[in-house]
Amino acid sequence: MENRKKQYLCIDFKSFYASVECVERGLDPFQVNLVVADPDRGGGAITLAATPAIKKLGVPSRGRIFQIPKNISYKIAPPRMHLYMEYAAKIYGIFLKYISPDDIIVYSIDESFFDVTSYLDLYQTTAPKLAKKIIATVYEQTGITSAAGIGTNLFLAKVALDITAKHVPDNIGILDEETFYKTLWHHQPLSDFWMIGQGISKRLHRLGIHDLWQVTKCPPEILYKEFGVNAEILIDHAWGKECVEIQDIKAYQPRSNSVSNSQILFKDYSYEDALIILKEMVDANVLVLTQRHLVTDHIGLFIGYSKDVRKASRGSCAITNRTNSYSLLMKEFVLLYQRITDRTAPIRQIAITLGRVRDEKYEQYDLFTDTEKVLQERKLQQTLVQIRNRFGKNAVLKGISGLDQATAKYRNQTIGGHKA
Repeated sequence: MENRKKQYLCIDFKSFYASVECVERGLDPFQVNLVVADPDRGGGAITLAATPAIKKLGVPSRGRIFQIPKNISYKIAPPRMHLYMEYAAKIYGIFLKYISPDDIIVYSIDESFFDVTSYLDLYQTTAPKLAKKIIATVYEQTGITSAAGIGTNLFLAKVALDITAKHVPDNIGILDEETFYKTLWHHQPLSDFWMIGQGISKRLHRLGIHDLWQVTKCPPEILYKEFGVNAEILIDHAWGKECVEIQDIKAYQPRSNSVSNSQILFKDYSYEDALIILKEMVDANVLVLTQRHLVTDHIGLFIGYSKDVRKASRGSCAITNRTNSYSLLMKEFVLLYQRITDRTAPIRQIAITLGRVRDEKYEQYDLFTDTEKVLQERKLQQTLVQIRNRFGKNAVLKGISGLDQATAKYRNQTIGGHKA
């Protein structure tokens, strides 16, 4: 047992949202063309998921309705995040029948990592057999089809899932360092690999690097100059190595916490209309701070524009007060928005961050702050939190959310809400 190599699984639910919608309708996702999107948003609606059947026809999971070829007939399922979370929770319960929570990392709603090293002797089995058993149980009890990657570290397990599993009949990919060198060292494109996005891939191409084998041959000083400390991760992964284990992830304590939120808008918004969305987002995140008894003294803002119009705008700033006051934080965000945003370009994405959050006991104000007003405001925010927790997020909405351009009411219904 002491000399056994580490064995990790990475299990992913195939086209999860779309598969759930098919199960609910008694349909086969491998035979039915279905996308998850809000039909009320018209052709600009984002497809949150697509069945394997329609993907084979070239329809991606994250496209838009108008991009689906006219000759393809398909069903549209409105998104039901609350339902998807119920399915994910049920599947996690199935995982716990086989693996301790100490050896599981939930990577996303539809993907999890497992350290199964000690369970192979316990169950007198192999990693592939254990993966097949878990996958079969998930399918029997939920109707959801899964794929798996098996590796001697987290990176290889993830790559085995993302790349190798797609090319084997049982959808279970297996990698160790030797098979990684033989089968994937020259794999292209680089963006297929975990933690290598399009941006990193393009930067590597500029260095004349098009596969991971070429990364291993590149002088490290060149990579460190280009990528800084992140070059260490890139070099390790090029050699099929990963020093982080599940226990390290669970033990990690971040130095700085934040509360953030983002929206991709379903149409182009003007400068004035996008400001409405920003105010709704600030309102929602201030209530998150209030509920968690947190305060912040740093804010960040990202504004993405319509495709190919211009580069995104980014900005951040420290604020004088450490607070969760709606009025103070709203004022700071509006000022930041006015400072960084192009007033002439159509806006398609907004992201906000409330950084350096700390416990409410560290609240601090300057001499010009009306602390009595802040206390009264907090009592109102706490009341709003209580009402929303009991009756739902749409039980109380600010007047701004009644405007045609607002999205909060809709998002509250579709994300963790009760829209059918």
